[in-house]
Amino acid sequence: MEKNKMNRRDFLQRSTILGVGGIVGVSALASACKGPKYVPIRNPEDYYVPELPDKAIQGREIKVGVIGCGGRGSGAIQNLFDAADGIRLTALGDVFPDRLEGLRKMAAEKLGQEVPDENCFIGFDAYQKVIDSGVDMIIDTTPPVFRPDHFKYAVQKGVHSFLEKPVAVDAKGYRTMMAAAKQAQAKGLCVVCGTQRHHQRPYVEAFRKIQEGYIGEITGGNVYWNQGMLWYRNREKGWSDMEWMIRDWVNWKWLSGDHIVEQHVHNIDVFLWMSGYKVAKATGFGARHRRITGDQYDQFSIDFEMENGVHLHSMCRQIDGCSNAVGEIIYGTKGSWNSFDHEIKDLDGNVVWKFDNEKAETEFQQHNPYVLEHVDLVNHIRKGEPIDEATACAMSTLAGVMGRTAAYTGDTVSWDDMSQSEMDYLPEKLEIGPMDMSGYTVQVPGKAK
Repeated sequence: MEKNKMNRRDFLQRSTILGVGGIVGVSALASACKGPKYVPIRNPEDYYVPELPDKAIQGREIKVGVIGCGGRGSGAIQNLFDAADGIRLTALGDVFPDRLEGLRKMAAEKLGQEVPDENCFIGFDAYQKVIDSGVDMIIDTTPPVFRPDHFKYAVQKGVHSFLEKPVAVDAKGYRTMMAAAKQAQAKGLCVVCGTQRHHQRPYVEAFRKIQEGYIGEITGGNVYWNQGMLWYRNREKGWSDMEWMIRDWVNWKWLSGDHIVEQHVHNIDVFLWMSGYKVAKATGFGARHRRITGDQYDQFSIDFEMENGVHLHSMCRQIDGCSNAVGEIIYGTKGSWNSFDHEIKDLDGNVVWKFDNEKAETEFQQHNPYVLEHVDLVNHIRKGEPIDEATACAMSTLAGVMGRTAAYTGDTVSWDDMSQSEMDYLPEKLEIGPMDMSGYTVQVPGKAK
């Protein structure tokens, strides 16, 4: 009985709350008295939030060349035409004639764009010819090992760029990208990369809320890209070593960077973008169990340590018959955000913010981030306002390279050592023909007893 007694002060406090609650409700009173107080983790002038209209503004015609005419090249040029009017496809480049002709046919039939023979280029130097043909902008969707040299040349020639992710596969490529990005800034060029979460409405709104302090100071995170096996190409009769590897590029580490770099870079990039942190070290492991072609792993688990001591756990896998998850969770001193539900919860598990999909559907018609990234790029080009996504994408790419190297070797890899490394995956001789395949083997970490 004693525990159920209420003193006079408790009675008065409860009565007051209940009395007012009868008019405005207890939760409303609590909200009015307290209210969430958020302290921004960054000043608005220190970060960029893109405008995401359904379509780019009208303006001068933009002549575009596509370098890398496979499936992603075809998809990217379609995305660009969905994003803006006044676009003209004027040049194509690829190593293989059949890939070029496939995109050329699609462009004629679906986009009404006829690319003349004299602007169709084949070979490893096709990128130079596309850029020299008089284009204003390139779409670079080649295997990523080639991207740093392509971007460097585009910047030298004063051409804007859309660069698919990742933007490198090794340390030398990273340094090339960083130097070219600085030159692009100096020339006032516009560069957008294929890390499309930066232009996906739920992610952009979550980014804004996190910067405004909704989860407090960021204390850690988990990022995932676990899915079934990707595509592969068995070697066909008549294919040389080089041709087979390029046609099967997503399975060879020198071409793709392995899937922790080629695909999982998206998730690593989300954490680095949201937090503003920089990776200091990487320790982890990986393995190959099911992959059919190539020399890559099919799973990685990496612990990334940031410069301030915060840890990020990164997990990626490409194996059929396993549980799948693609997304990110970021933890803070006041709560957490996750991309699976696109919501922020406080430390007690209460939802304090959730992306309003119904509102977005009412306000906008275009929700495809692959289109919206081109809307942003074209708007910057036509407004004459430079944009640089190459630097951030290069840093996320190098983080992936660090994770890959940590797993391959079993060592803890530092940012300083990796960024200065002589690692260079590009073969000295680029030509369709035989290669010394002895070096393309699956890496085994540590030492055996």
